[in-house]
Amino acid sequence: MADRTPGTPEPPARARHRIAVLALDGVIPFELGIPQRIFGRARSAAGQRLYEVVTCSVRPPGPVRTDADFAILVEHGPEALADADTVVVPASYELGPVYEEGRLTDELAAALAHIRPGTRLISICTGGYVLAAAGLLDGRPATTHWSSAEHFQRLFPKIRVDADVLFIDDGDVLTSAGVASGVDLCVHVVRRDHGTAVANAVARLTVVPPHRDGGQAQYIQRPVPEPQLATTSTARAWALDRLDQPLQLRDLAEQESMSVRTFTRRFREEVGISPGQWLTQQRVERARHLLESSALSVDQVARDAGFGTAQSMRQHLQAALGVTPTTYRRTFRDVVGAPTPQNVSTPRATRPASASCAALAKSSTG
Repeated sequence: MADRTPGTPEPPARARHRIAVLALDGVIPFELGIPQRIFGRARSAAGQRLYEVVTCSVRPPGPVRTDADFAILVEHGPEALADADTVVVPASYELGPVYEEGRLTDELAAALAHIRPGTRLISICTGGYVLAAAGLLDGRPATTHWSSAEHFQRLFPKIRVDADVLFIDDGDVLTSAGVASGVDLCVHVVRRDHGTAVANAVARLTVVPPHRDGGQAQYIQRPVPEPQLATTSTARAWALDRLDQPLQLRDLAEQESMSVRTFTRRFREEVGISPGQWLTQQRVERARHLLESSALSVDQVARDAGFGTAQSMRQHLQAALGVTPTTYRRTFRDVVGAPTPQNVSTPRATRPASASCAALAKSSTG
């Protein structure tokens, strides 16, 4: 696939949002590759790249050990963090005193001190330990891999740890659970920055679901149904074609020839949430898409998305996104001649997450 439409000039790299991925010794290759795969595939309607992604180390350029049987050659040192608009810290199995004692090494503290105040921070899996040891998660909600959550909470009691979610967006600091939830979080960030159309395109290229809500459970008891059992996929596809219509639980159950009780249980086993929660999520996504890509009135968007009234849609979008439909459209509307979408996030009382980064070298007791 071409990076851009023929004849469309590519903007200078530094004009794009710059993402620095910090590769620590013992880094897990899968998590390390997520930011490049997701952000590196994000394109504007004209085919221009929207992000520049660089990988850096806490040391000068050179090899970095992974948890696999190979090392990676990193071409950027910690100074790359100083130019970043977003810093991503993937998981590592060699965090040493960060994991064992909750403190930064001198080397890591000196590297993090390059980060400018106001830089957006993202952790994938146990990468959250690095942000926590730097004091950047104190008083905030955060998550990590479910198997480490209890240890994470004991080590960092000032953090409000939630082990039951895929990721948490706390404005300028975002944390994700283990492994594939890093994909969900990065797709969420693309959606937050550039809207659902861009995020959906990235998801299609990556062959992943375009949206898994951050509040969804990290794991479910039986994520893959036994082969001999029927699934609820037909009912979900049927519902997606009829989101603008009133849908009752019995209507979905009938598509699978199940009782309501059996269908509800099977749906939770497969999807991780109730049918009603899933329908609301899909309607919110439909509304977002229509607000971004069409000139329909708010009332018409509400009807087409299945909310019935503008007031109902307003309440659901406010709950899910923290903004009204009008505000969302003003920020993300993607029609011919509309301005380039700007960042939007759920409004919260946030503080510059990296304001203390410059002092980190002094905070290390290593």
